[in-house]
Amino acid sequence: MTEPDGHIRHVLMVCSANQCRSPMGAALLRRELHHRDPEVVVASAGVLARDGSPATAGTVQAARDFGIDLHGHRSQAATLDVIAGSDLVLGMERMHVREAVVLDPRAFSRSFTLKEIVRRGEEHGPRQPGETQAQWLAAVHQGRTTVALLGTSTDDDVADPTSDLSVDHDSMATEVDDLVLHFVDLLWPDGVE
Repeated sequence: MTEPDGHIRHVLMVCSANQCRSPMGAALLRRELHHRDPEVVVASAGVLARDGSPATAGTVQAARDFGIDLHGHRSQAATLDVIAGSDLVLGMERMHVREAVVLDPRAFSRSFTLKEIVRRGEEHGPRQPGETQAQWLAAVHQGRTTVALLGTSTDDDVADPTSDLSVDHDSMATEVDDLVLHFVDLLWPDGVE
């Protein structure tokens, strides 16, 4: 789904209600790409979202601590059109990737959890000169099967502070920020066009 030149132009962050993790992740990624590749559009959606809900109060406060204003955020549902129109889909949990692939089976090769793409990207290494973003993404995807989307392992999940009392909004935001920074360094490394 990437551009003919192999560039990723639309990234979609996905969580459950699109009121906490995915708006935070999208805002952090947008901020980082503003310096490296400002033409990339970063959006967010939720697999269980109803259109028009604001970010949670805890998310708005955690975002403020990172210099980001999420007051104007309004949720949108992760529909077939939203998934199909994205070059890269980054879920906060395995369930989010699974739901994206159910909506659009063609999206599997370009849908990962944020933790998974960082883990697999670190195994592959950062994109090299002469390697397009699409080629890097294909290499990171190599060896994956849809069976990996099944099961209940939370190894590649970012915990949801709205439903998991063991995590708060600040620690979620810090974790997502760290993952976004690693991801950007892998796919948009300094000095690589």
